[in-house]
Amino acid sequence: MRGPAYVAVDWGTSSFRLWAMDASGDVLGERRSDQGMTAAARAGFASVLQSHLDALGVAAAVPVVICGMAGARQGWVEAGYIDTPAHLSDVLGRAVVVDGQPRDIRILPGIAQRDATAPDVMRGEETQLLGALGLDATGDALVCMPGTHSKWVHAVGGTVERFATFMTGELFGAVARDTILTHAVAGAEEAVDQDAFRSAVADAFAAPASAANLLFRVRARQLLFGGSASAARETISGTLIGAELAAALAGRAPGAAVTLIASGRLQLLYRLAFDTLSIRLHSVDADEAVRRGLAAAAAAIWKIRGINA
Repeated sequence: MRGPAYVAVDWGTSSFRLWAMDASGDVLGERRSDQGMTAAARAGFASVLQSHLDALGVAAAVPVVICGMAGARQGWVEAGYIDTPAHLSDVLGRAVVVDGQPRDIRILPGIAQRDATAPDVMRGEETQLLGALGLDATGDALVCMPGTHSKWVHAVGGTVERFATFMTGELFGAVARDTILTHAVAGAEEAVDQDAFRSAVADAFAAPASAANLLFRVRARQLLFGGSASAARETISGTLIGAELAAALAGRAPGAAVTLIASGRLQLLYRLAFDTLSIRLHSVDADEAVRRGLAAAAAAIWKIRGINA
């Protein structure tokens, strides 16, 4: 591998993603693991990072820029928050240096909504926003970033005005693992049952207050009428996503498009959900968005050419 100009890291609660990047933003090497903040706090953040850098043969002089939970209070070094309304350029100017390391390591801050009626925080998603919208964004944007904790962001001209977090992914895990519906989804195949998912999205979007009842019907329907474990799983997923969309899209201007930042299975499911509800969509790959955001950070911090250099 030719020598990278910098290393970009997205360090989540349960996942770790690292890319060795050249000055043009091309990926020279990649590492992924389940050594997120929780695991790294036990093993040591510095040692986890160094093991991945060593695996790619990254020289000690190459700097590292990190977003995500490594900057949380329970993380490596607390990077704090920028308060809304927050322009995405403010994120670049508040990167925190990790002291005592043999290389230059910076951690980007998150964004906080200090509203007593709707308090909220994000870490890592601000970098995806930067990569998807850019520093020179104009106009209004409604952005959906699915995940364990899905984020919905209203941005105007590159400024994050407001956002809301939905625990949709975490709720799905808890419902499928720790409730009576565990029996309904046991042995589900990998393939998505699109019909079951679309039907559940439409039902929950139309009556989000009935979500708890709609979830119990998954078990009752299977007991009384049969049905596959995959259909049950997608009905749970569709119910939770449909309820999320009903809340997040309330008050949305008719015909306005949503920017979806996602990848993998979540990208497929949310695209199906938006299509079911006939909502216009602009889709951005989540990995590409975070890499572009980290490239912009490298350009701002070390004058390495990035998407906005």
